[in-house]
Amino acid sequence: MNEKIIKVNALCKSYRDNLSSLEVLREINFTVDRAEFLAIQGPSGAGKSTLLHILGGLDNPTTGAVYFEDEDIYGLDENARATFRNRKVGFVFQFFHLLPELNALENVLLPSILRSWWERKKSLGFALALLERLGLSRRLKYKPATLSGGEQQRVAIARALINRPQLLLCDEPTGNLDSENGENILRLLKELNQTEKVTVVMVTHDKDIARYAGRIIHLKDGIILD
Repeated sequence: MNEKIIKVNALCKSYRDNLSSLEVLREINFTVDRAEFLAIQGPSGAGKSTLLHILGGLDNPTTGAVYFEDEDIYGLDENARATFRNRKVGFVFQFFHLLPELNALENVLLPSILRSWWERKKSLGFALALLERLGLSRRLKYKPATLSGGEQQRVAIARALINRPQLLLCDEPTGNLDSENGENILRLLKELNQTEKVTVVMVTHDKDIARYAGRIIHLKDGIILD
């Protein structure tokens, strides 16, 4: 039986102000196996990105719990949760979020900046290996504005992997790419999942993209349909 790396229990998320309340997620329950590739598919406004942010420790749920390796991540204090995000989770976003003043190599190394001197030295070697594997060894000194969309997303994936996370969270990772580059990124994610055994959770509105995953959960109006 596969080990469960994530368990989501009765998760709810609402946003409130003085006049109204918006319920984004309602009684969400599911698990993710270690080394699984899971897609969460649903239309815009379904709550997919909110759910992904909560899985990664970026946004507090209103009620319910998220367990990572049987530990409630929202039972941790802010410092411990920041350490969890830095060491256990990698994020890949639709709009890359690369720092324009840094080159490709510097962007990849950014999450390792708070590590010890020895860890940073090891990270440099790993970053160079990642960028070579991703076909970017000749783009190390190029800044984001001089890279194509597909190259920027590959830099973002290398940055997400630099601290060797167990969990890779991808928010519409091909949404800002043309079809050829998008397909290349999806194949790369699948390869990383299969060869490196990185657990991948990807959210998308596109059923064709979701099919790259080993399992699909459908989300609509803040509710899991299956």
